[in-house]
Amino acid sequence: MAEGAAYPPGRRGRAGRSAAVSTSIETQPTEAPHRGESRQARAQRISTSVLIAVVGLLLLGLAFNASGTARFALSDAFDEVQLPEISLPGMPVVLVCALLCLIAAVLLFGGRMPVRVRRLLGAVAGIAVVLGFITWAASGRDLPFPMSNQFNGTLNLATPLILGALAGVLCERAGVVNVAIEGQFLTAAFAAGVVGSITQSIPAAMVGAVLAGMLMAALLAIFSIKYLVDQVVLGVVINLLAAGLTGFLFDQLVQPDSGSLNSAPIMTPIEIPGLAQIPFLGPILFRQTVLAYLAVASVILVWFLLYRTRWGLRVRAVGEHPEAADTVGIKVRAMRYQAVIVGGIFAGLGGAFFTIGSTGSFAKDFTVGKGFIALAALIMGRWHPVWAAVMALFFGFVTQMASQMQSLSTPVPSQFLELLPYVATVIAVAGLIGRVRAPAADGVPYDK
Repeated sequence: MAEGAAYPPGRRGRAGRSAAVSTSIETQPTEAPHRGESRQARAQRISTSVLIAVVGLLLLGLAFNASGTARFALSDAFDEVQLPEISLPGMPVVLVCALLCLIAAVLLFGGRMPVRVRRLLGAVAGIAVVLGFITWAASGRDLPFPMSNQFNGTLNLATPLILGALAGVLCERAGVVNVAIEGQFLTAAFAAGVVGSITQSIPAAMVGAVLAGMLMAALLAIFSIKYLVDQVVLGVVINLLAAGLTGFLFDQLVQPDSGSLNSAPIMTPIEIPGLAQIPFLGPILFRQTVLAYLAVASVILVWFLLYRTRWGLRVRAVGEHPEAADTVGIKVRAMRYQAVIVGGIFAGLGGAFFTIGSTGSFAKDFTVGKGFIALAALIMGRWHPVWAAVMALFFGFVTQMASQMQSLSTPVPSQFLELLPYVATVIAVAGLIGRVRAPAADGVPYDK
């Protein structure tokens, strides 16, 4: 009432309405400071410390099996500038990493501490786990661990995940749960493969993928916003529809004429002059495909749209308090439609990666669950575009690390290495991320 009193009756104006919505959003409960530690925070702290301790003990056991020197190559064989290899003693490095994890676990378990200290301990433990595990895998091997390939592969594998996570962020910030990222990936990959094969044009294939992603997003929007269908069930149905439709079209149309309908061109890396010649970082960051550059630009774009524009404020408003947004003149359904359709653009670009950005051909169930990993990334990233992209990079890093370890002939079974990315994701969601708060109206249909 105090805010409204500053305006004459009936003349509060657009500025007042925007201020009211902004105040409503920014005053949502986050991590409010308390004198005592809450039960939830204590449970998360203990579970995190136990998890770090278990991993530390595992590294401690691996330390005594690490023999010889671990070598790390900073350049591959085709780089013009060959950087020297880094050699580390296997057992001492793994042992130190294990002790760092155990110390961090004890400190976290011991009692309350500032959030910054907890995050610092978690970062130290995370770096120690990765360094210790890679050092153990590379110890005593004939070939060095290729660090440039590791980071290059990380960006490559994370590209579709980043785009899919951004699609989910836009949808769920507006209050629409998007479990259909997998279906959007699949249809976009199929469209990119067919259109690219017919036209032999990468831009045309990208346009086809975007349109396919927007079409699946439109289905999600219509049935969830207009017909108020349960959004989780609807997402599962759309995924099944995409799998069945693309599988049927592939068997009936594409496979019999794969020479002309399943031979799309593949993107080639584009070098940024000058920057691409920087040793180590240049080939990793500045010699990527168009989709990789678009993924990075999309993170910045979505962050700007959500947090620096009036449109983004309204999207977040309808995802937090649709009733309050409606009372100040925001069209809730229209905003949700817009957010879901715009999200479909990013999902379409992510799906295009699987064909024109990777193999140049389509196969049934080609995306192998990457849409669900993108969904996990946005949850791990707390529905924030930047943190969701970071979590996508985490999954890409672990996936690439498992592939590199297979090439080094480590004594770990290949089946476990294939499961490693998914195990790491489950551990991160369940143990390290803890309970997160989705937008208040996420998944809640608005019926005026």
